[in-house]
Order: sequence, then C-alpha cells, then structure tokens
Amino acid sequence: MAITNTWAVVQMNCYPEYDGETDVVFTVHWTLTGEEAGFTGYVYGSVGVTLNEGSTFTPYDQLTEAQVIGWVQDALGEDQVTAYEDNVAQQIIDQIDPPVVTPPLPWAAQP
Repeated sequence: MAITNTWAVVQMNCYPEYDGETDVVFTVHWTLTGEEAGFTGYVYGSVGVTLNEGSTFTPYDQLTEAQVIGWVQDALGEDQVTAYEDNVAQQIIDQIDPPVVTPPLPWAAQP
C-alpha cells in the first residue's frame, strides 16, 4: 500500500508579545491526512511549542508551513509521528477491508 500522507497546519495560537518578540507561537493545531486509492484517513491534534532561549526567532509573517510542521513533528517526537501515520494507515486498511460489517437482517424484506 502506498499511502500519501499530508501534514498541514490549520491554526496557530500566539502570545501578542513574549520576551521582546511579537506574535510568538505557543500552540500549533495540525492535521494529518492519508490517501490511498480513493480512501482517506485523518487525524487532528495540537501541540505546544516553545521559543528556546538563544534560538533564532522567525517573525510570524515569515513562517512557512514546512517550518511549522517541522516544529510539530519535533515536539511530537519520532515515535508519536509514526504512531499517527500508522493510525491513518489503519483507518484506510479498515475501509478497504472492514473488520466489522453490518449485513441486512436475514428476515428483512429484500427489494
């Protein structure tokens, strides 16, 4: 199975002013969407990020989605990123080959 995973940032919460900087991001709300052969899996989450002393500050209007997704994945850690991607894959597998089905009742009238 070749699942295409797409991470996206949907919202960022900021402190208006923090440590002499403006619009400092402290929470990132994100989604992970996986797609395979017309089937889709989805996870939504949020994670706290911190401005580390001595790190380079990027002004809010210069942030890129790729940069912020990097923050998200760093904050989550490799094991949690893998767990979310595995969750999305399992959602897709369950759509392709459902583990539970609900067939019509055998005594129900058939059209």
